[in-house]
Amino acid sequence: MAATALSFSPPLSSPPSPKPTCLFLISSSSSSSSSSSSSLPSFALQIIQSRTLCRPILSRKPYPQFAVAAAPAEAVLVEEDQNEADVAAAVDSPPPTKPKTGKAALPLKRDRRRSKRFLEIQKLRENKKEYDVPTSIALVRQTANTKFVESVEAHFRLNLDPKYNDQQLRATVNLPKGTGQKVKVAVLTQGEKIDEAKNAGADIVGGEELIQQIKEGFMEFDKLIASPDMMPKVASLGKLLGPRGLMPNPKAGTVATDIPQAIQEFKKGKVEFRVDKTGIVHLPFGKVNFPDEDLIVNLIAAVRSVEANKPSGAKGVYWKSAHICSSMGPSIRLNIREMLDYKPPTTT
Repeated sequence: MAATALSFSPPLSSPPSPKPTCLFLISSSSSSSSSSSSSLPSFALQIIQSRTLCRPILSRKPYPQFAVAAAPAEAVLVEEDQNEADVAAAVDSPPPTKPKTGKAALPLKRDRRRSKRFLEIQKLRENKKEYDVPTSIALVRQTANTKFVESVEAHFRLNLDPKYNDQQLRATVNLPKGTGQKVKVAVLTQGEKIDEAKNAGADIVGGEELIQQIKEGFMEFDKLIASPDMMPKVASLGKLLGPRGLMPNPKAGTVATDIPQAIQEFKKGKVEFRVDKTGIVHLPFGKVNFPDEDLIVNLIAAVRSVEANKPSGAKGVYWKSAHICSSMGPSIRLNIREMLDYKPPTTT
């Protein structure tokens, strides 16, 4: 189909037109009109108002009036899609939340579960700051403000992996000033040593009858000391005493030939310690009502014992960190170098 463009000027009597007018002669002949007698094509006259000068319209392109009419429809569709997207975004967006207040606004998650008392006493010490021994002991006593007498504990992180035999640590330490706790000692022995144990101050003394009582559930003691000749019979109590940490062991000093001496040591403040599976030693060394000097002496004795019993398989830096705290208070970080070199003042 061919098109021919013709331009003409409007008549003089008509007002001037802002747009030029074009006439197009479009051929309407097709291959299907072969039956027509005339060989000349027929033409249709079309008048189009154009914004620009008249140009011939190619046969394979849409007419300008259709393109102009489709543009507003596309704009309407785009606007409707944009409105639907805005509505969907408004539905999907969560409602505005209120700002958090109180403990919920604290940055650390563990502090959100703390009590108000703990959050207040936690301000007495600076987080991650290393203190010397006298200052740390004074801070521990300040943070202990509960209604009962709290214990003072030491926690040492060591470069040990207890899954290896040469890196296991288990020993005892004699605290010079005691632990401040009453220890109930039970003794498993036989023969003449039964009277020796009673005279030495043992709370419970027995032989096979005491073993039978333990099998039946009797556990009213803090330490169980056994003589070497009773160990074959005590082996049957392993499943009961092992998980509670009461099984007699030579490394813990609870298997001894000198029964009276072992009883006196535990009564005076002998403490057993061992490294857990994460390489940390937990050790109580007094009460908060002790004088500062007594707590310092006990702490240094515990440090010396951990250092003296260093396993042969320990490599690299042995001490990673050291903290002390009360039973219900925050931990105080110690300066390891100053702690190892510290010498308690001698009393005259």
